[in-house]
Amino acid sequence: MSMRDNRDLTQPPSPATNVTGGCRRRHRRPDRKEPTMTNITIFGAGNIGSAVAGIAVKSGADVQVIDRNPDKAAAAAEGVAGAKFGEASISGDIVVLALPFPAYDEVLAAYADQLAGKTVVDVANPIDFTTFDLALPDGAKSAAEWLAGKLPQSTVVKGFNTTFAATLATGVNDGAPTVVQLAADDDDAKKSVAAFVEAAGLGTVDAGPLKRAQYLEGYGALQIVLGVTGQTPWTGGFKVVR
Repeated sequence: MSMRDNRDLTQPPSPATNVTGGCRRRHRRPDRKEPTMTNITIFGAGNIGSAVAGIAVKSGADVQVIDRNPDKAAAAAEGVAGAKFGEASISGDIVVLALPFPAYDEVLAAYADQLAGKTVVDVANPIDFTTFDLALPDGAKSAAEWLAGKLPQSTVVKGFNTTFAATLATGVNDGAPTVVQLAADDDDAKKSVAAFVEAAGLGTVDAGPLKRAQYLEGYGALQIVLGVTGQTPWTGGFKVVR
């Protein structure tokens, strides 16, 4: 199994990947918050990985990008530190898995010990691209809950899977700030991810506990199907309104 471009995580190759929609509790749209002082590691330098890296840099965080191609990792966004998968150690307190779901096993095999104590952000939309149905291991309710079971010493946050990469990269969706939906059982971990997203000028909504990842992954899959069939542009997508 190889770590592919993270476009495969959510859709067939296109200028952008991954959809926004409404959830409960909050819809924060900061004009711009004070820069964060967070260390963030991102696995994957594809469309989503590069977009999240740009957000993290803009937030003021120190950003490490790990990819099989260290040159591609270094080029993910201006100001990141590129590193090679399997050789680099994780430097971030927040770790974003911007990879296809099938690549998670490989990450766990190489880095599970280093992920202990970290906030791990699951970006995957686990889709079978021959049928566009969700494709999960037997017994798993969502990719995020499966990952949490594999990383009992980490805190898993679901995020970035309901928004196409183009709107993450620009920070704008149809004239409004792009909104990232987040789900987690640990409120502090969820807030730490929301903090760097909002510091970069994007918005967030709190989708509730990690079990809501089931909804977000279905939502993401629907957005991808609409994109593939040309009903939703890869440069747009669903957005949260209030």
